[in-house]
Amino acid sequence: MDRPPSEHSIMALADLATPMAIRVAATLGLVERAQDAGATADHLAAETGTVAPALRRLLEHLVTVGVFDFDAESGRYRPTPLGAQMGADAPEGVKPLLDITCAGGRAELAFADLLKTITTGEPAYPRRYGRGFWADLDAEPKLRSSFDSQMNWRFREQAPLIAKGFDWSRFPHIVDVGGGDGPLLVEILHAHPGVRGTILDLAPTAAAAAERFATAGFGDRASAVAGSFFDPLPTGADAYLLSDILHDWDDEHARTILTGCRRAAAPDATVLLIEPVRGHGAHTAIDLFMLMCFGGKERTLEELAELGAGCGLAFRGSVPVTEGRMVLEFGIAEETPVR
Repeated sequence: MDRPPSEHSIMALADLATPMAIRVAATLGLVERAQDAGATADHLAAETGTVAPALRRLLEHLVTVGVFDFDAESGRYRPTPLGAQMGADAPEGVKPLLDITCAGGRAELAFADLLKTITTGEPAYPRRYGRGFWADLDAEPKLRSSFDSQMNWRFREQAPLIAKGFDWSRFPHIVDVGGGDGPLLVEILHAHPGVRGTILDLAPTAAAAAERFATAGFGDRASAVAGSFFDPLPTGADAYLLSDILHDWDDEHARTILTGCRRAAAPDATVLLIEPVRGHGAHTAIDLFMLMCFGGKERTLEELAELGAGCGLAFRGSVPVTEGRMVLEFGIAEETPVR
């Protein structure tokens, strides 16, 4: 490339140098190491174990795109307000999505194998890393903890809105299936004092949820159960909640998850989905990510209702609760046998 692409050039959309430079800077912690006072390339190289001339060239590009400033007199590089967003303590909370040693940033790199995904229909993540995303989280504690942190970041603004924007008080006991370490359930319990809740998630995350509940002082109103949503679920709850779960899976696995909820549910229980919905805020980039990473997809209301119907669940309706997310409510279709 002889010159930087103009904003009207297709190369401005296809450029890989800038997004990779930003991800490497976040992974190396350059914002945290430079701080407001700034630091020289030599100092940053020594701190990060990198090669100073190569790092200087990275920093020069970050200056060009407005992520860092350079003071020629002192030779120091310091983050701009834009660059500061990739810091670990930045309110935007995006560092786990950029740091390629964290679950989100690592997953994004699998886009390099998108051609094979489009050619075969198979997710790129297992091809790149030798095992699927969820198996990777099970094998690497840092990936698991960073994924849980990412989910907390995703719901930090949305969870209070979801808790207040839907009548959860109708359900005295809610099982949050695959609910992470409890960011949404905590908000629901805060907003609806008459509700009890149970998190079901894999053992490390369930333990973190139990700790969160204890810190929140919920006593016997909240509990955590270690398990997978592919195994039999706790029975007897008034509602089974799946929040941002189904879009991670293809139709076959999604039906297995919904059928598990149907099997655990009493005839008068409710199954609730919170999902990004195509045509109602789910954008094309996240849909492509779901295909590339998991083989999952964003679905329309009609597709979600059809999935439920095939698992013995009758679609009752939907309510938008945040920008881009809806609550879909399903009852038990008694005439439909559970397969």
